[in-house]
Amino acid sequence: MSLPAKPLLGCIADDFTGATDLANMLVRGGMRTVQSIGVPSDTALADLDADADAIVIALKSRTLPAAEAVEQSLAALAWLRERGCEQIFFKYCSTFDSTARGNIGQVTDALLEALGSDFTLACPAFPENGRTIFRGHLFVQDQLLNECGMQNHPLTPMIDANLVRVLQAQTPNNVGLLRYDSVAQGEAAVRERIAQLRAGGVTMAIADAVSDADLYTLGQACSDLPLLTGGSGLALGLPGNFRKAGKLRDIDAAELPLVSGGEVVLAGSASVATNGQVAAWLEDGRPALRIDPLALAAGEPVVQEALSFARDAGQTVLIYATSSPDEVKAVQAQLGVERAGELVENALGEIAKSLFDAGTRRFVVAGGETSGAVVQALNVNLLKIGAQIDPGVPATASTGATPLALALKSGNFGGRDFFAKALAQLAGGAQ
Repeated sequence: MSLPAKPLLGCIADDFTGATDLANMLVRGGMRTVQSIGVPSDTALADLDADADAIVIALKSRTLPAAEAVEQSLAALAWLRERGCEQIFFKYCSTFDSTARGNIGQVTDALLEALGSDFTLACPAFPENGRTIFRGHLFVQDQLLNECGMQNHPLTPMIDANLVRVLQAQTPNNVGLLRYDSVAQGEAAVRERIAQLRAGGVTMAIADAVSDADLYTLGQACSDLPLLTGGSGLALGLPGNFRKAGKLRDIDAAELPLVSGGEVVLAGSASVATNGQVAAWLEDGRPALRIDPLALAAGEPVVQEALSFARDAGQTVLIYATSSPDEVKAVQAQLGVERAGELVENALGEIAKSLFDAGTRRFVVAGGETSGAVVQALNVNLLKIGAQIDPGVPATASTGATPLALALKSGNFGGRDFFAKALAQLAGGAQ
């Protein structure tokens, strides 16, 4: 199976769940989308959907040193440009988090230079999930970013809601603001303001957006920019640009193969949303086992105990490392931030692989880093993107000889009943 002569949109995402979030948005807009775990190898090319309108390359670069994140992102860009993609989208989290020293700014600088462009927008807004930007400040629901719980994130704490200030600290280029009063006036006003910003030497502009209508306006106004950056919400308007140009086909973009087999829920995120989802599972009286990072560090047989628990439960289980911010901090104080995270990710990846070997074929995974560890352990290289489960989270299916059904959830996404809802959708026609 060969690639299309010219895919329309090439995307680079800085984590796995962020990639599926973006792909979900594109599928909702009618673009048949495939997601690659890392830059596709030559052997993986045969599994790419020849009818794909968009290709999303999922990296694990959000928490890497900036130089490594730039190197990986440029490699992804080179691959996408070889495929002939007409526009590039750099996707990061709707909470704009990366490391204290950046990655969003540095990667954007490198992509702009490689594309020979002098300007792009930065807009992580996702109103459907409560992320809005006003006067350059990011809100999560009704709270400023630094007051919503993200200030306690174990890997990428966000202590400033002013995105202009956050981004300016990550780049030597000028960062500006595309304010809401321009966005509210429509596409022509946005284009005019962009021209003014460029003339004033601004290379990146944080764009205000408080509704989906604003995101459509921004997407339409930026149809001619070689590079766009933002959360998945900014991609809302992109399929319409291609459709207006007569380049998008009328197809069922969300169709997936049926996958039967065992199922499991794995949760590594410590976010507020995932804590609520774990609590809901426990309140329903469903079987769950918490793995302890300190026990892992002490060499106790945590993985073997989890596998025995899953085997003996007689029904679908949740295996989780999710805990409160105070508990996370206490573990990190003993083990260090990186080691604590790696122990949990490696354990959940090992559990996933062993469960796969025992016949599990449907996986619901909570947390971006956890999802990355799980798909790597399962040797998943390519995903087809299906229908939305909750905003920002689609059902997916892997390609290859043994297809898997997966729901890869960013820690902050999904309703309280997400685990049950995701399991039902992945099982959907496999009865």
